[in-house]
Amino acid sequence: MLRIALCDDEANARDGLRLMLERVMDEDTQQVVYEFSSGKNAVSWLKKHPGEIDLLFLDVEMDGMNGMEAAREIRVFNRSLMIVFVTGYAEYVFDGYSVGAMDYLMKPAGAGKLEEVLERAARQLEQEAFRMFVFKNGDGAYRFPLREICYFYSDRRKVTAVTADGEYSFYDKLDQVASQAGGRFIRIHQRYLVNADWVERFSGSEVSVGGDVLPVSRSMKEEAAKKLARAMLGGAK
Repeated sequence: MLRIALCDDEANARDGLRLMLERVMDEDTQQVVYEFSSGKNAVSWLKKHPGEIDLLFLDVEMDGMNGMEAAREIRVFNRSLMIVFVTGYAEYVFDGYSVGAMDYLMKPAGAGKLEEVLERAARQLEQEAFRMFVFKNGDGAYRFPLREICYFYSDRRKVTAVTADGEYSFYDKLDQVASQAGGRFIRIHQRYLVNADWVERFSGSEVSVGGDVLPVSRSMKEEAAKKLARAMLGGAK
């Protein structure tokens, strides 16, 4: 599912873009799920809900925090969100490259251009799917790039994903998480699964990862050391 959000400080502009999107979207795989009336609101919500939106249509000319300023703030904590600028002025187009914008739309957006953008976004999402970790909890659905997860830890029936920006818990088994996460994630303990790319030090009895020191169990010490060595040298993908 391609989850889409719109950000424009003019209600008529949001309504017009949403109606046009509804004309060209595949309702089974694409959905407008959020609308924001200001850049500040968009930044604040996205920071608190990482991974809930895949594609953001962002108006450039907004009062207060404009679209370019909002995009720069979003990129501080989210590099994977696909951003499409919506603008009435062609001179803003080139500024989009500095924040990794996927594309831009000139107002009013036409159906043909919107279809093209949605197709590109869907292809990109499909290509990146194997590099993402997806889960749900009481706050919603999350989609994290695996590279941003430092480690997972389990506590009874709950697993927590630890990132540089925060912790996010969900119900699952660590064995199942390990299967989904892939070879860069190494089991060092019954309760811990670490991303080799975030490992800073391995002493045998403990691992320093993302600034945290985690224990290595005796039963997993030898196998963990081998796998970490291979992964840190680029042998596991």
